[in-house]
Amino acid sequence: MSSILERSFNVLEHLAKHPEGKPLSALASELDMPLSATHRLLAELVRCGYVRQDQSHGDYMLTIKLVSLGLGFLSTSGIVDIAQPLLDRLAAESGELVRLAVVDGDELTFVAKAQGAMRGLRYDPDMGLSVNLSCSSAGHAWLSTLSDEEALALVSKQGFGKPEDFGPKAPTTVKALLGFLKAARQRGFSMIVEVFAPAMTAMAAPIRSGNGAVIGVVTIAGPLVRLSEARMLELGPALLRTTHELALASGASALFKRRA
Repeated sequence: MSSILERSFNVLEHLAKHPEGKPLSALASELDMPLSATHRLLAELVRCGYVRQDQSHGDYMLTIKLVSLGLGFLSTSGIVDIAQPLLDRLAAESGELVRLAVVDGDELTFVAKAQGAMRGLRYDPDMGLSVNLSCSSAGHAWLSTLSDEEALALVSKQGFGKPEDFGPKAPTTVKALLGFLKAARQRGFSMIVEVFAPAMTAMAAPIRSGNGAVIGVVTIAGPLVRLSEARMLELGPALLRTTHELALASGASALFKRRA
C-alpha cells in the first residue's frame, strides 16, 4: 500500500497533466484511491498552498507554488545562465527549437529552451517533463552512452512508448531500440524521424563532464518538412560544438556539479 507522501505526489503529478483542473470524483477514480482519502489529501494540499479549489465548479487544480519552487531551484543552480546563450546561438543557427535536459537519477528532465523558428510551424511542447527514453532523441542520446544492458534496464523501468501515443516509427522492441542506439553511437548524436510525434524529427547529443559522466543532453527538434535527415546531418557539428562548450562551462553550475 502506498504511503501518504506517495499518494500526495501522485495527486500533484496527475493535476500537473490537467491544468484546467479535475473534480474530486475523477481524481479518486483515475488514481484508484478511496474518495474520502483523496478528499483528505486535497484538503492538506490546499492548506499548504500547492492546490486550490475553483469556487465556481469545485474542481481542484495546481497553484503556481510548485512552479515557483522549480524556477527558484533552476535560478540558484546557475544552469540556465550558463546554457541560455549557447542554446540561443544554436537555435538561431538551426532555425528550430533547441532544448536542454539534465540527467536526474534515472530520468531526463527538460530545464531550458530557445526557439529558433521565427515563422511557419513552431514546435514547442511542454517543458519540465520527464523525457520518454525509448521514443525521444534526448533519450536515445543518453542511452547511447550506456551499455546495452544499462540502457535496457532504464527503459524497462519506464516502459516502451506506444506508437498511438507517440510517432508511427516509435520503437516497440528491444531490437528496434538497439538499432537507434547503435546509429547514435556511430555518428555521435541521435536522430529520429516520426518517432516522438508524427511529421516531426529531432536530434540530440550528450553533455559529458570532465570525468566522462553524462550530465545532460541538448536537442534540436522541428517539423520533417524543414528538419530533414540531410539537414540534421548538416547541423551535427554545431550540435556537438554546443554540447562540448556546455561541458567545459558545466563546472560553474551547482546542478551540473552534483551530477558530474
